[in-house]
Amino acid sequence: MAVKPKKPFIPQERQDTLRHEIVALIRAETLSAHELSARVHIPEKAVYDHLEHIRTALRAAGDRLQVTPPVCRKCGFEFRKRARLKKPGRCPVCQGEQIDAPLFTAG
Repeated sequence: MAVKPKKPFIPQERQDTLRHEIVALIRAETLSAHELSARVHIPEKAVYDHLEHIRTALRAAGDRLQVTPPVCRKCGFEFRKRARLKKPGRCPVCQGEQIDAPLFTAG
């Protein structure tokens, strides 16, 4: 059986920077990090890193990143005071792990 050589990775051509694409998407609609990662073709973990920088840039421009907080599906606890953008791993009230991801929009 012959093994085919791997094709080299060729990055997708972009007209705009990745962060500008993300800002344009969250200005148009409210999205989760998972949805953003699918639209800009990067890992979800990288989206959170970009969102941290975008939050700072929007604040400097007089705008802000609005975060709809994650909610526990089991007991309904809402993570309102959470500073981190990533989805929490566990609910502090019921210890449940079924938590809706935070949603992001710029406004």
